[in-house]
Amino acid sequence: MDSHPNPSLRGSAVGLFLFDVCEEMKLDEVRSILGARRLGEGLKHAAAEQLFFERPPVVEDAQLPGDTKAQVRVKYYDYGVVSILFEFPFAGFWPDLISLSSKWISGTDLPSRAEAIAKEKVARIKPALVKPYSTWLNEDYFIFFMREIEGNPAAAQLLGSCRQQIAQVVRGENSALSDDELREILQSAMSYYPNDLAVLGWNAAFVYDSAAGSETTLQLLEYANSQLLEFRHYDDLLTRELASVYDSLEKKSTLLGSWRLPGEASRLQTVLLDVTELTERADNAIKFLSDMFSARLYRLAASKIGVPDYKSLAREKLRTAEDLYRFLIDQFHQSRTFVLESVVVLILLIELLYVFHGKM
Repeated sequence: MDSHPNPSLRGSAVGLFLFDVCEEMKLDEVRSILGARRLGEGLKHAAAEQLFFERPPVVEDAQLPGDTKAQVRVKYYDYGVVSILFEFPFAGFWPDLISLSSKWISGTDLPSRAEAIAKEKVARIKPALVKPYSTWLNEDYFIFFMREIEGNPAAAQLLGSCRQQIAQVVRGENSALSDDELREILQSAMSYYPNDLAVLGWNAAFVYDSAAGSETTLQLLEYANSQLLEFRHYDDLLTRELASVYDSLEKKSTLLGSWRLPGEASRLQTVLLDVTELTERADNAIKFLSDMFSARLYRLAASKIGVPDYKSLAREKLRTAEDLYRFLIDQFHQSRTFVLESVVVLILLIELLYVFHGKM
């Protein structure tokens, strides 16, 4: 690398734009409507075993209006996520890549163009959607794949001589970063072979690898972002449901109000079951079979973008909802017991009055 202080780079820049559009998609119907293909059952890293989607997403190619260079791919996940991928060829030098990263991360029209494509596709597959949402949560992620770097450096060489440039690409920063920030960013560097490298950030990644290795990394980053989207949805759903129940409890000032508690409890239990089922389905969508590198890469990606944080929030709210469900049932039983006891007392009083009235 010393002989190439500013090496030429060749690869592609990828924008991932994911939308949570419904509770579930019937993939067989999606495939039938679109005439699209199913993602291959396995994704294979060059030196790893396989990882499998339990229900392989449906994939179709599309076009980006006004841009003939871009490759566009649409992917449909059974748990209700639509992913739009834009891939643009890249050839240039480090300053060019840093500038592109900064432009994309700081703001570009690609998200709105991806949403337009998603809306068009979702309208076509409407019969295959289960409980479509009126508003969509979304996630963006950018990946800069370099498949050729002048001099064919090893990963260790690249991290030694180009660490500043790699960090700037991952952060989307035009200005040089501090040593502390470099250490923080490069903690997420991973390699399998001497000549491949992945450095992951919370909204962008730099990947130096072959086409086959890059494809596996892309699939894992896309899946991690779809997981983030799902757990954000569960968190929002539970937040709204808990707020609704708390509001009902505050308004429960009469005995009649207490008798409405079973309805609240039943609705809350339905949400609990739905969230638990959906969480398990999304969590188990992909299986790692003896592929420890892919599993480690996925865990790192999930950690960087915040999947464990949202998963923890959702689980805490699930526990709160379960406690609240038990509380609602207890409150109802107490109210029912009070009413029954009051009825018994009232009957006794009526009988006593009848007896005394008869004697008089």
